[in-house]
Amino acid sequence: MALLLVGLVLFIGIHSIRLFAPEWRQFMIEQLGSKNWKLMHAAVAFIGLMTTIMGYGYARYSAEWLWFPPVWTRHVAALLVLVAFFYMIVAAMPYSKTKSRIGVPVVVGVKLWAFAHLISNGTTADVVLFGSFLAWAVTNFVISKRRMRSEEVVYQAPDFKFDLLAVVLSLIAYYIVAFHLHAWLIGVAPFA
Repeated sequence: MALLLVGLVLFIGIHSIRLFAPEWRQFMIEQLGSKNWKLMHAAVAFIGLMTTIMGYGYARYSAEWLWFPPVWTRHVAALLVLVAFFYMIVAAMPYSKTKSRIGVPVVVGVKLWAFAHLISNGTTADVVLFGSFLAWAVTNFVISKRRMRSEEVVYQAPDFKFDLLAVVLSLIAYYIVAFHLHAWLIGVAPFA
């Protein structure tokens, strides 16, 4: 469980600097330069993600069951994760209608992903991993939306073609992850 916690602190921590220490972040960007800051951020995030994946893999085997989710939660989780993929991909679309309405679609995607996994898994390792991401995403959403309102951020959204492209890409990504990468990375085949 310790490795999982270290990974979460690194990954969620580096992604929380903008939320909780924006002045320090700006100071570091000025000191290091934008490119070096981004490289450092990416390196810490990557190390944190890999450590989280490995830590979760180890923690799963010794974790205690807190509840035994009913089978229907897996079906709900599968649907929620598909929708989460859409939100995460639409975040990269430059002129998406969905992005203009939501503002922070990647955070909504993380919330759905975490909630889906939380309801369909019942061990202490699951609660630590997915509960941490869910708490971070909820906090991030509230802070980001408040900040966007105060800064009067406006997204341009000319049409739905980027949303349609996100639907297609999310279906492809979902298929690749659910049927191939998930078992390889996590050791669990969602549809086995």
